[in-house]
Amino acid sequence: MDFSLLIKALCLVLIIEGLPLFLAPMRARQAALQVARLDSRLLRIMGLVLMVLGAGLLLLMRS
Repeated sequence: MDFSLLIKALCLVLIIEGLPLFLAPMRARQAALQVARLDSRLLRIMGLVLMVLGAGLLLLMRS
């Protein structure tokens, strides 16, 4: 496995995660508060759906 590709992917995640905090900090804060109020079961289901969606997209884009 090419670890430089993994590091690049993690760097891209950091950039994408940082964009809302930089561009709209108040909205990011409000979104975080709304997420904090959600039920743990719903958060777990959302996390699972996002992981499956991400893995599926990676498989589709594999060449």
